[in-house]
Amino acid sequence: MALVSIYTVGRINHPYDHPASREFYEMGYKVMRQASVSGHLIEEFSSDGVPFPEEAKEKGYPVLTLTVWKSLQSLYRFTYSGKHSQALRNRNKWIEPHQEKQPTYVVWWTEKVKDVSWEEAFRRYNYYIQHGPTPFAFDFKYAFDEKGETFMIK
Repeated sequence: MALVSIYTVGRINHPYDHPASREFYEMGYKVMRQASVSGHLIEEFSSDGVPFPEEAKEKGYPVLTLTVWKSLQSLYRFTYSGKHSQALRNRNKWIEPHQEKQPTYVVWWTEKVKDVSWEEAFRRYNYYIQHGPTPFAFDFKYAFDEKGETFMIK
């Protein structure tokens, strides 16, 4: 059974201990709590001690996430509903606007959770930046199924 991974990268506007940043992390906790109880989140990787990739070293304070999900549809539904949808609507309060050419996330298929790592996430993200969406690394707008076929998420 194929699983789907998503790596996100952003920069918060204020230092990590700023009140606005604390609000961001409180919402993040609620989002991940909802993800955990959904039954669709397989794994959440801690970013503690992860060296920030070059693309995250611009102005602002980097925030990285890496998770594995049961299906592309469940990830998509989670992303655009509930607490996560609310956080997306409020992101301008917390997150620096991203450069148009720099995506904020990348998605890919994996067979095993043990094959997912921060190094793999950075590799997929950089591939996406260089080549655009392909079955190797893609986004929701130009998605692929686990067989590499173009896929319209509903």
